[in-house]
Amino acid sequence: MRLAHAIDHTLLKPDATVSMIETLCDEAIRYGFATVCVNPCYVELAVSKLLASQIRVCTVIGFPLGASTTRIKVLEASNAIMSGAKELDIVLSIGSLVSGDYNAVVEDLSTVVSVAAAKKVLSKVIIETCLLNFEQKLSACAAVNEVGADFIKTSTGFSTGGATIEDVKLLRSNVGRNIRVKASGGIKDAFFALSLLEAGAERIGTSNGVTMMGELSNGLR
Repeated sequence: MRLAHAIDHTLLKPDATVSMIETLCDEAIRYGFATVCVNPCYVELAVSKLLASQIRVCTVIGFPLGASTTRIKVLEASNAIMSGAKELDIVLSIGSLVSGDYNAVVEDLSTVVSVAAAKKVLSKVIIETCLLNFEQKLSACAAVNEVGADFIKTSTGFSTGGATIEDVKLLRSNVGRNIRVKASGGIKDAFFALSLLEAGAERIGTSNGVTMMGELSNGLR
């Protein structure tokens, strides 16, 4: 199923428990989701639960503000990779971007993305579209192109807004063909998720994947 294979099945709540992460992994196996996306403290648990499956473990770096120093982001990324993460969702330095310090954005991202690339781990750069104006979104796209990340991602899901059709189209039009788009934040139903895929997204970050699978089984195609 196209949608299932595009979903990063996500649980990033601060009060997520061990049993909730175990359930998340079981659901990912049942529905064939692309990954589970969990906080760094749960990477090893998720990896152990998914060993017998093809489902990858994703985690977040510099999350959700992007305001960690580059050194801390590198440590987070290295630790996550050692713990078994195969995909990293990295928040860029939003403050630097909004301040117009493009070089600082690129320097930060390139350092962290290179850590992932060296271990053949996918990197997804979260740009937090809801906080950016049009020109800043274009600058974020340029930075992601320059550092050679694998994905550009709309949102953390922890700010003032999430994915929109318009933003997905904008990102798709302004990053290279080898860079994919991940839509996330506020994606609560299958119709919207499918619309985002049609707009150019190739991954959907959501905590509502099971609900979406139910909607599809009940007749939404």
